[in-house]
Amino acid sequence: MRFEIMRLDDVDGTAVDSTVVDAASVTRIVQQAAAIGQRLYIRPAEAAAS
Repeated sequence: MRFEIMRLDDVDGTAVDSTVVDAASVTRIVQQAAAIGQRLYIRPAEAAAS
């Protein structure tokens, strides 16, 4: 499964950037963000159309 992770602005909470990663990468990214106090929004990535 793939997830879209958006980094959020500290002031107003708007998405600053976004990346799509596999499930194995989510934990590492969340731990890195927590270590520096960064806010994230994580949601399942949309499936590619076939």
